[in-house]
Amino acid sequence: MSTNPAPKWYMPVAIVALIWNLMGVFAFFGEAFKSDETIAALPEAEQALYNNFPAWAMIAFFLAVFGGAIGSLGLVLKKAWAKPVLLISLIGIVVQMFHSIFIAKTTEVYGPGSLIMPIMVMLIGIGLVILSRKAVDKGWIS
Repeated sequence: MSTNPAPKWYMPVAIVALIWNLMGVFAFFGEAFKSDETIAALPEAEQALYNNFPAWAMIAFFLAVFGGAIGSLGLVLKKAWAKPVLLISLIGIVVQMFHSIFIAKTTEVYGPGSLIMPIMVMLIGIGLVILSRKAVDKGWIS
């Protein structure tokens, strides 16, 4: 059990974080198990992105979303193990976004507006790591 009571905003934030990360898990399954027929129906440039997606980037995507979901569950359950799990998630986010933006150059396919979601994901990932550190330091979770 936590040693200090968490502020009233803590649990709603933790629950929203869990929902957000569960949406990421569903997005992962949608990407990882996209059928060949679905990919073939995409424009040629998008097909190239899917067909050249390396395994290490998919592993980073997996760590990002599952680490985020499990870490957020840890926040909801007020468990200190949420902190390292959310850090792993953030590392996965950084690796995946590095691949997407700098190696695959998805902005050349989808345009500069496609940077909005990666920036938002990165900021939320950083925010969850900061929240988990604060929650451990303040004794809200143990």
